[in-house]
Amino acid sequence: METLDIVKTAVEALRDKKAEDVTVIDITEISSIADYFIIANGSNQNQLTAMQDAVDEALYKAGLHAKQVEGNNQSTWILMDYQDIIVHLFSKEDRLFYDLERIWRDGKIIEV
Repeated sequence: METLDIVKTAVEALRDKKAEDVTVIDITEISSIADYFIIANGSNQNQLTAMQDAVDEALYKAGLHAKQVEGNNQSTWILMDYQDIIVHLFSKEDRLFYDLERIWRDGKIIEV
């Protein structure tokens, strides 16, 4: 499975759980830590957990396992590391505070 196909699978899983403002940033030209960041926010803790579970299940079915997950069902920022893809799930407030889109503005925002 191509990396962009994996990104699409993760984005679809997030959209199925009504994730808000799903953004994909291509960072292949500016960083060696990953190829893509997927950033999304949820409106409450239960939604963030559901988003995390949906991405994990969809990518597991595609044969991928998270290398590392930071955060838990009490966190307002969950990071899921799939090596070439890093998924960031935020509360609205934390997303505004950390503003990853500004930090990684040299990357290319792509439509999936």
